[in-house]
Amino acid sequence: MYNPVLDTFITVAECGSFTKASELLYISPTAVMKQMNTLEAHLDLKLTERTPTGVKLTAAGEIIYRDAKFMKDYSKKSLAEAKAAEHSYDTTFCVGTSLLNPAKPFMDIWYRVNKKFPDYKLHLVPFEDDHDGILSEIKKLGEKFDFLIGVCDSKAWLSLCNFMPLGRYKKMIAVSREHRLALKSSIGLEDLYGETLMMVKRGDSGVNDFIRNDLEKNHPQIHIEDTPQFYDLSVFNRCAETGNVLLTIECWQEVHPGLVSIPVNWDYSIPYGLLYSLNAPDDVKRFVDEAAKLAGKEM
Repeated sequence: MYNPVLDTFITVAECGSFTKASELLYISPTAVMKQMNTLEAHLDLKLTERTPTGVKLTAAGEIIYRDAKFMKDYSKKSLAEAKAAEHSYDTTFCVGTSLLNPAKPFMDIWYRVNKKFPDYKLHLVPFEDDHDGILSEIKKLGEKFDFLIGVCDSKAWLSLCNFMPLGRYKKMIAVSREHRLALKSSIGLEDLYGETLMMVKRGDSGVNDFIRNDLEKNHPQIHIEDTPQFYDLSVFNRCAETGNVLLTIECWQEVHPGLVSIPVNWDYSIPYGLLYSLNAPDDVKRFVDEAAKLAGKEM
């Protein structure tokens, strides 16, 4: 940014001597002269001339001297501001937020522990819940986000990040507002006989695989339709458009205005919590520890 050779030039100009400048700079007079020659060659200007009383600036040298001092001061100010901005970035937690993984649960934690992070601010970073792209978003933990918060029982997700459970959400079903079950306050599994239940395909989620095994073994009257491995809005749209039943969770009751979520008489639930980088910095780990303490008190 600022050429340090200008420091040598400024010192020579103010001392009026290569020898005196070398003493202040702790380099040899020869090194001072070489740096001056390099600077003059670079600028294609004669900056100094020797006189019987020492070194004198030329007219061009006077102008460069004036502006070099300004550049030096301006450079110092610029670097100080840049370092301050860098420090500000270092004391900001970036939190991802989306339709299916909103930041609100994180905010609820933040306002209870933020006194222990007095210099920190939050920055919400939106992202899309696209079933084809969600893994690439998870990979950006530590770069694009410091934290995501949401449901996590995915082997694929857990291979890419750390996960600190905070609690569990109950499994529910969602149906269109015109569905025969829409007005029920709760249902039993027998109410789903003859229905098509949409749920993620087998292999990635232990909880969902357990539910599927139970339904296939004990309730074969319920037809199961595979959805993509990870839900996005298209899955909720298909439920609304086809009249099928969708396996969902309690925190997604407001995702689609055309659907109604209904509790089921079962004990199935799925963990939710903080997702953070496998190589998380110390401040992120410290926040996770505080969130874990908070969750432990409430259990």
